[in-house]
Amino acid sequence: MFVSILVFVLGYPLYVRLKPGGSPFTRVAQVVAAAYKKRAAPLPEDPGMLYQDKELDALISTNGRLLHTNHLTFFDRAAIVTHADTAGSGKLDMWRLSTVHRVEELKSLIRMLPIWSAGILLVTAGSHNNSFAIMQARTMDRHMTQHFEIPPATMSIFSTVAMLVTLVLYDRAFVPIARRFTGLPSGINYFQRMAVGLAISILGVASAALVEAKRRGCAADHGLLDTPATMVPMSVFWLVPQYAIHGVADGFSSVAHMEFLYDQAPESMRSTAAALFWLSASLGSYMGTVLVTAVQSATRRSGDWLQDNINRGKLDAYYWLVTCLMLLNLGYYLICFRFYTMKPLEMAVDDDHEKELELSSVHKNGGGGAV
Repeated sequence: MFVSILVFVLGYPLYVRLKPGGSPFTRVAQVVAAAYKKRAAPLPEDPGMLYQDKELDALISTNGRLLHTNHLTFFDRAAIVTHADTAGSGKLDMWRLSTVHRVEELKSLIRMLPIWSAGILLVTAGSHNNSFAIMQARTMDRHMTQHFEIPPATMSIFSTVAMLVTLVLYDRAFVPIARRFTGLPSGINYFQRMAVGLAISILGVASAALVEAKRRGCAADHGLLDTPATMVPMSVFWLVPQYAIHGVADGFSSVAHMEFLYDQAPESMRSTAAALFWLSASLGSYMGTVLVTAVQSATRRSGDWLQDNINRGKLDAYYWLVTCLMLLNLGYYLICFRFYTMKPLEMAVDDDHEKELELSSVHKNGGGGAV
């Protein structure tokens, strides 16, 4: 911690600070308010009639302004110009009129939400590795040598190692090969990478169900169903596949999830995109808790699937339930991907180049008229 603080202090003077462009949450609220106030106003047939102000958007669109899209057109009303858009002082009232770029910022966020939500269940699928899988490990043979046992909670190291190995092999081996077929610098795009990760995670949960069925069968064969504290004669390394497969899925899906959010978020909202990623992780953990509670409530009368004595429970049935949910989630993601629209970006040009483009347009138009 001392070294990290020292590095931060030394690096602080080198940090490039940009002039603040205002709160993105305020702009989103302004667009919603302006669209609601003009909800009865008719939309112009030509989107070019909607309000644009390059100078006003300069600080929040250094990489180029967002172009108009024909989705979520209700919010386009926020960019309809009316006589009431200026306050008493003659200044523009941003709570009544927004630029097309600001309207498209809100649209981009809304379009991202379905694909963002598909990443929640990925965390839910892996949450059992920090709970039920540890309970399984406690009942299994953890000896590496005669005098050393693997602590149950350290099994998660296999997930971390698998993820790190996946990242290295992906960049060094997979991308160069895939690039030859797709022509993409990244080999495959982040949509495809996330889909692969979600599919792999299904295999991870399915393998967990198969291993638990074998572990519980082994306990039954040796008369250990009512003695969960007694070690089942089955190696704890049978749990490695479910940890490792989830690590591989993480290396694909989680990285792609973050890339998608960062790339498709409006330029001024990329920190918000990072927050959305961690929000999906927290929601995934809470979803795991909700799912466990629901399963316990639903199976209480017919024989608890999840109980302290996992030898008498049906943890494998719970894993199969999660597998089915992950299959549905993958289908949901593919549908969202099919209908997703990438954010349209107007490339920024410097002033001199823009003047050249304007002069070129004037000559093409015969030297007269507005450009």
